[in-house]
Amino acid sequence: MATDSWAQAVDEQEAAAESIGNLHIKEKPEENGTAAHVTEATPAAAKTEGEVKSTDDDVKDDKAAQSLLNKLIRSNLVNNTNQVEVLQKDPNSPLYSVKSFEELRLKPQLLQGVYGMGFNRPSKIQETALPMMLAEPPQNLIAQSQSGTGKTAAFVLAMLSHVDPSNRYPQCLCVSPTYELALQTGKVIEQMGKHYPEVKLVYAIRGNKLQRGMKLQEQIVIGTPGTMLDWCSKFKFIDPKKIMVFVLDEADVMIATQGHQDQSIRIQRMLPKNCQMLLFSATFEETVWNFAQRIVPDPNVIKLKREEETLDTIKQYYVLCNCKEEKFHALCNIYGAITIAQAMIFCHTRKTAGWLAGELSREGHQVALLSGEMQVEQRAAVIDRFREGKEKVLVTTNVCARGIDVEQVSVVINFDLPVDKDGNPDNETYLHRIGRTGRFGKRGLAINMVDSKMSMNILNRIQEHFNKKIDKLDTDDLDEIERIAG
Repeated sequence: MATDSWAQAVDEQEAAAESIGNLHIKEKPEENGTAAHVTEATPAAAKTEGEVKSTDDDVKDDKAAQSLLNKLIRSNLVNNTNQVEVLQKDPNSPLYSVKSFEELRLKPQLLQGVYGMGFNRPSKIQETALPMMLAEPPQNLIAQSQSGTGKTAAFVLAMLSHVDPSNRYPQCLCVSPTYELALQTGKVIEQMGKHYPEVKLVYAIRGNKLQRGMKLQEQIVIGTPGTMLDWCSKFKFIDPKKIMVFVLDEADVMIATQGHQDQSIRIQRMLPKNCQMLLFSATFEETVWNFAQRIVPDPNVIKLKREEETLDTIKQYYVLCNCKEEKFHALCNIYGAITIAQAMIFCHTRKTAGWLAGELSREGHQVALLSGEMQVEQRAAVIDRFREGKEKVLVTTNVCARGIDVEQVSVVINFDLPVDKDGNPDNETYLHRIGRTGRFGKRGLAINMVDSKMSMNILNRIQEHFNKKIDKLDTDDLDEIERIAG
């Protein structure tokens, strides 16, 4: 939880909701409410709208932090209905997939570890990837799959399966972009290898100092590219010619960090030609694909596309106001008029998010605050509390816009509309934000707060981009939104 006192322990939500008749939405002059396209705002004007100077978007999107957050908050695998796309190195080879872990003929102690982790049957990516990774002779693999699809468990199972515990030297290397992500992979190895104590693990991370001249006896080494490279070449703790499996995880995060790409390639060049190369990435932009092809020769390629977010099940409205304070009062009126299970409220800046969370708390709402300056572990704790229903309102910046599924979220409110650094509509962020509602086959509700000509212009352009009408919220709409939000 955040350190602010109001966020530590807030009062119970006000039991008595005000009557529907108390919903007063401030009417504005006609020019702000027109659906006509207004001329594009200049970047200078845009800064007034979103206080761009202090926005989380000023700092480059921290992919590593987002990836770690997704790992920390995932309690279940993502239910992905998309088909797995497979491009085989040898098109004449029969495509082999499995529907049970028994078909893989795993060592009994590994099968025990798999079931102990709660995997009853292979996930979509595991069905196709595991037979390739466990094949003899080993096959190289490039795989695209988002967090929560079981890909970490898949490559961990491959490493544990290929290791010969009687050989007391490193046989598998796994490179992650950050110390924290390396630790997360290590936890999976420890869980899956719980009944296989002969296999040992060591972390090649900054701060893990070893004596010069020593040789590692652990069979699996997980770490970050710089330390891993030093251990292979400079200190010679690892003999790279004895490595049988090389895993490069989070490739899209890896290439976003300066130096990691070059270090990873240098490690790969030291490995024997028969070493199995496995590379995983959540996205496959051209830069990632070019990097993957340099790392992995003659690969099989598996793509499990991310579940598409859609606006089809989401009813969208906007509310006209004059200023930040009016937006807050409109928000209170909406809360007084309808029953809302749980809501996420998005602000453009940390400053606005902090102010709004404090004001809502003073009104008696159970509020949690999430923003970019919090440690990833703190963010995960806030999300877990919200998911458990301990807070009913989550006020956040874009740090929470993607990848977080809370089934009870029935309403998403854009207290500030999403804009990019130049003040133009950020359509992708809008989709990710309101995509937090209308999930799991349910209907969702999105309410946008508009407080200027410029924000009306932004809303019109978002409307045009998605070709979806956004209605002005009126008291006549309350029965319908009560049904969606309750």
